[in-house]
Amino acid sequence: MKLAVLGAGAWGTALAAVWAPHRSVTLWARDAAAVAAMRGTRTNARYLPGCPLPAALAFTADLDAALDAADLVVTAVPSGGLRPTLAALARRATLPPLVWVNKGFEPGSRKLPHQLVAELLPGHADTGVLSGPSFAQEVAHGCPTALTLASQDAALARRLAEALSNQRLRIYAHDDVIGVELGGALKNVMAIAAGICDGLALGHNARAALITRGLAEMTRLGVRLGGHFETFMGLSGLGDLVLTTTGDLSRNRQVGLRLARGQSLDAILAELGHVAEGVTTAREVTALAGDIGVDMPITRAVCQVLFESLSPAQAVDGLLNRDIKAEF
Repeated sequence: MKLAVLGAGAWGTALAAVWAPHRSVTLWARDAAAVAAMRGTRTNARYLPGCPLPAALAFTADLDAALDAADLVVTAVPSGGLRPTLAALARRATLPPLVWVNKGFEPGSRKLPHQLVAELLPGHADTGVLSGPSFAQEVAHGCPTALTLASQDAALARRLAEALSNQRLRIYAHDDVIGVELGGALKNVMAIAAGICDGLALGHNARAALITRGLAEMTRLGVRLGGHFETFMGLSGLGDLVLTTTGDLSRNRQVGLRLARGQSLDAILAELGHVAEGVTTAREVTALAGDIGVDMPITRAVCQVLFESLSPAQAVDGLLNRDIKAEF
């Protein structure tokens, strides 16, 4: 199987690197200078420093060249860049199966990736989403990782999961595309909340409560939008939530930690130099939950801290002093 990975950020590069020793893989990036640098140094100094890239991994800034021989296309662009990438794919006469790995809603439209695929690639049924608890740095270094690949075509999900798995990357097949997408998107918001919690030194009890109630919020919205309850108990739900709320490699957790220290959002994002999808997702999800009547107090509080000048300490007080309710 020949793979075209579109997007040379940390996650796209890490996946290309872990697949290259076992498959023919071409990593595409829009920036020709970045491609030349990766080809020359065998590293992605900006997004994945310190991770040598396999000699077998090919690089290109020519999208058609990446796609021409591909048996599978993996899109790893940020959520905001998915629409133009799909539009470019739509200009081709034929396309191989397509898998996306970005996590989040399209800014402004509140559309999930599968909705954009349906809009821009109508009739292209061989599609799926890959998600789960995975830091790019660890994947690139060959640390054991388990992910979920979901497709509406269960047979395709099984075939691709088997084809993309190897000794260090175990992939499970699933049929709940919506649930897997939402788990990957919503956990980023909870990671910001957990960073705030730990940045304020509120303790292990508070973080455990936050993770648990965060999972309840994620599940509530996910089931309302058509996802399966069980999906949120799996790798792309609970698994990814635990990783990003507790691991300091999480960019979204870092946003929360730094907000708790008093840094401005603009300064944090400039310092990180990477996309923190939870920032955009918090705004989109807060609006969506309000529109459909789903209670998401943690998400709403994160949004208020990010965009409405609510202090982290005030956000915590507001959550703790809500009316007492039954847990379920």
